[in-house]
Amino acid sequence: MTSPPPGRTDAELAVLDVPALLRFGLAQDGPHRRALFADGAVAAALAAERCEVPPHAVAYLAELVRAAGLRAAAELPEPLVGPGAADLADDWLHAAGTVLDPDGVAAGALVADWLAAVAALLELRRVSRRA
Repeated sequence: MTSPPPGRTDAELAVLDVPALLRFGLAQDGPHRRALFADGAVAAALAAERCEVPPHAVAYLAELVRAAGLRAAAELPEPLVGPGAADLADDWLHAAGTVLDPDGVAAGALVADWLAAVAALLELRRVSRRA
């Protein structure tokens, strides 16, 4: 039986190019999608932490994308609030819009699922720091 590959540190994950992971992971199922929802979601959570974005804000953005669509969320002047947070969210949403139909329901659902994963990781990291 083989052992799983070693995990990455926060420092290693923090330098990942999340918009690039979004472009590849949303466009292609399989290993690219798994990387997006694994390392990419952690890297996004780390970036959101640096911008002081609370987990509920990312969860709200996920629900907004799910309900109103990717295009509507990308057109918001400040999809996330905090120092640098609006630019961060713009990068994510616009990267997704380059490979997915921004008006497609399936596209919105996929991006919303990823944002919900990022929000869950943010919350988990927040709770674990208090423990």
